[in-house]
Amino acid sequence: MIITNNKLVNYVKASYSEMRKVTWPTKETTIKLTWVVVLISLFVAAFLGSLDFGFSQVVKKIISTFN
Repeated sequence: MIITNNKLVNYVKASYSEMRKVTWPTKETTIKLTWVVVLISLFVAAFLGSLDFGFSQVVKKIISTFN
């Protein structure tokens, strides 16, 4: 059953039309930006890991002073 005035059909048609207007990045750009994301993610993970380690050491020292 195909209904041309269906809102879903109109939505899919409009979405397809908009997707054809998109300027997609080149393969090289995609690879470069992927590396940027990976490197920033690793940096943030290392930074947060070091903060976590530092805070846990401080808490251990505080707890050990009360024992």
